[in-house]
Amino acid sequence: MGDQIQFIVEKLNQEPFRKNYNLITFDSLESVQLLQLLNDVLGEIDPKHAVDIREELPEQTAKRMLSLLGILKYKPPGSVSDLSAFRQGLVTGSKPVIHPVLHWLLQRTNELKKRAYLARFLVKLEVPAEFLQDDTVADINKQYEELMEAFKNLHKECEQLKTSGLSTAEIRRDIGAMEEEKDQLVKRVERLKKRVETVQNHQRMLEIARQLRLEKEREDSLAKQKQEQKNQLFHAEQRLQRAQLQLKEMHHAVVDSKPETLMKKLEEEINFNSYLVNEKIPRELESKKNSAYFLQKVVAEPAMSQSDLTVLETKINEVNAQINHLIEKRMMKYEPTDSKFSMYRQQASIISRKKEAKAEELQAAKEEMASAERQMLQKTSQAHELEGSEVPKGDEFKHYVNKLRSKNTFYKKKRLEIAEITAEYGILQRTEELLKQRHEAIQQQLQAIEDKKGVSGYSYTQEELERVSAVKSEMDEMKGRTLDNMSEMVKKLNSMVAEKKASLAPVIKELRQLRQKCQELTQECDEKKIQYDSCAAGLESNRSALEQEVKGLLEECVQEESNYRYVNCMKRNLEIQLQRAKEEMKIYVSPDPQERRKAIREQYTRMILEQENLGKKLREKQKVVRESHGPNMKQIKMWQDFEQLMECKRECFLKQQNQTAIGQVIQEGGKDRLVL
Repeated sequence: MGDQIQFIVEKLNQEPFRKNYNLITFDSLESVQLLQLLNDVLGEIDPKHAVDIREELPEQTAKRMLSLLGILKYKPPGSVSDLSAFRQGLVTGSKPVIHPVLHWLLQRTNELKKRAYLARFLVKLEVPAEFLQDDTVADINKQYEELMEAFKNLHKECEQLKTSGLSTAEIRRDIGAMEEEKDQLVKRVERLKKRVETVQNHQRMLEIARQLRLEKEREDSLAKQKQEQKNQLFHAEQRLQRAQLQLKEMHHAVVDSKPETLMKKLEEEINFNSYLVNEKIPRELESKKNSAYFLQKVVAEPAMSQSDLTVLETKINEVNAQINHLIEKRMMKYEPTDSKFSMYRQQASIISRKKEAKAEELQAAKEEMASAERQMLQKTSQAHELEGSEVPKGDEFKHYVNKLRSKNTFYKKKRLEIAEITAEYGILQRTEELLKQRHEAIQQQLQAIEDKKGVSGYSYTQEELERVSAVKSEMDEMKGRTLDNMSEMVKKLNSMVAEKKASLAPVIKELRQLRQKCQELTQECDEKKIQYDSCAAGLESNRSALEQEVKGLLEECVQEESNYRYVNCMKRNLEIQLQRAKEEMKIYVSPDPQERRKAIREQYTRMILEQENLGKKLREKQKVVRESHGPNMKQIKMWQDFEQLMECKRECFLKQQNQTAIGQVIQEGGKDRLVL
């Protein structure tokens, strides 16, 4: 509860409420203040509820708040699940009722604003059935429902546009940037036009540039066509390979088959396909349509919170429990004949389910076989591309399989030998461990005996001496063998060196000559390289200069082409204007008065005369208004004075009536006193 109040205080201190509460001041609020605070939060969600609760009755306030909370789908917590107690707490401003409502509202303010906005247009007005019998009312109700559906669609489109990432500020920035680029391009075009006007033969250059552009476009289109034809050729080859594979499979299938078996296979395929077309696919299509319909209904409904989902889940569980209970009741009420029928029904349903499962398995197997065939085609094409040889077939494949089998048997045999050696190694390892343990025990016994006799360490010293003597004898033998080996090796090396010298003497002479020739060729290569670098640098500079010149000429060609188009457009406009002037002159000179009236000059003349006549009438009217303005203003002033005079008379008359009434009352009171 403390966390709940702290969350409420934090939210109320933020925008747009800015209440500056702390835990103490919020807890010390009175019931009226709590209700006003709840009303302010509701007014932030729906502006229609931004009112002062002191200006309306408590029942009206509670009714208004309850209606809005119902639209917002608020569910009271378990402590106030009774609706009458909740309504009473809302009227009296009870803290256990108001605090959970505030916490729930402040947690999801933006979502509730959207829901309140949609409720203004999507809460359907229930019209009684007797009123809907009237045609006018039914038509209006139908239009109302159509408008509601149209609003739903428009709201969805608006939300999609909001979430699509496009904003008016970005569009305006893009438009501004494009306008700046347009201005820059216009200025650049004008500068290029001025430059091109001074160049000779610019028309010919423009024509050459246009032809160059057309040829480049044609080259690009031809390259695209070439690439498309390559792709088509590749796909055609793949289709050909698949067709060849199918043909081979059919040949293999037909070799050892009979017409009866082929007909049987075709009948099985036809039965399977007819089952798919007539039973399975229509059911799946109907289920998909139903699921799509339910999904559309779910999408058309407003957004649901986690509490709404939990409520729906509980309802679903309850309905499922009721269905199971009804099924159990029905099973208990079955008669024996019905039980037999139910047994047959169960068997039929089991068989149909098995049939569906087998059909699905067959379909999956066919799809798997098709995918395996595709993979096999891909692998064969890849192997053909990599190795350039086809996959072994027929006898070669059998030979390859026999070879693999022999290798497999050899591998199994060696694996058994390895297993036997591993087992023997384990036994020997265990024997070694046992012998080590026995040796350690004997050593301990020997050490104990030496300690008793007073010669501890004797056995160890003797073993060390024996080991050292054995190592020394081995080292002496190794030294003797090493000296013999070294002497033999030296003799062999000397003989090999002499042989190599004798064999390499002519090669060394040739190598000296070749080294001299290599030095001469290296010098010549360096000189040629220097000449090549200088020539390449000169050609590179010339090429860059020519490229710049060509680039400038291309720009001039583009500029001249744009200038040529602009001049053609201007020429076409002038020709049109000249044609219109000739037609106007022809109509004006024509002797026929009807034709002459169609001339633009005559039309403008008539319009000018009409406007002049209208101006004369307006000036006369203005003159009349100026002459009658003074008397009319005097008359208005007199009417205003007359109205003030009549108002004063009415007030005096009312005052006089009030005074006479008061005097009568006083006289009657005096008479009553006298009578008493």
